[in-house]
Amino acid sequence: MTFQELQPKISSIVADNENSRDEKLLAICQLLNENVDYYNWVGFYFANHEAKTLHLGPYVGAETDHTVIPFGKGICGQVAESNANFVVPDVKAQDNYIACSLTVKSEIVVPLFVNGVNIGQIDIDSHVIDPFTEADERFLEFVNQEVAKLF
Repeated sequence: MTFQELQPKISSIVADNENSRDEKLLAICQLLNENVDYYNWVGFYFANHEAKTLHLGPYVGAETDHTVIPFGKGICGQVAESNANFVVPDVKAQDNYIACSLTVKSEIVVPLFVNGVNIGQIDIDSHVIDPFTEADERFLEFVNQEVAKLF
């Protein structure tokens, strides 16, 4: 399924009044994981600005020990501080990478803004080296703009 075909499905999940916010977030993770071949782990992290930590929210993929990540640590922690997308074509080439699994080859993290504040991010791991393009970035920015409506 193309990103363009996925967009209305994301909007539909967000607009659904039957499910809780976490159920909607999990449904988005499932949709992306099942319909984009190289999205092998899809999840959300949410910021605790007082503690300067990220906390794992709904996700789909292999279990992770990284349920709390300090700001600045790893790719997710860096995005919490930079407020910018971070695409890692090859995790082995990244100094400040927190290894989740030997199968993870690349990662993309896109911040989630609500009223101009970075409240979290969508994090995607891939078992493929360098699969992410600018189209992934734009699509995930769209996903986060929709998700922001839940807050």
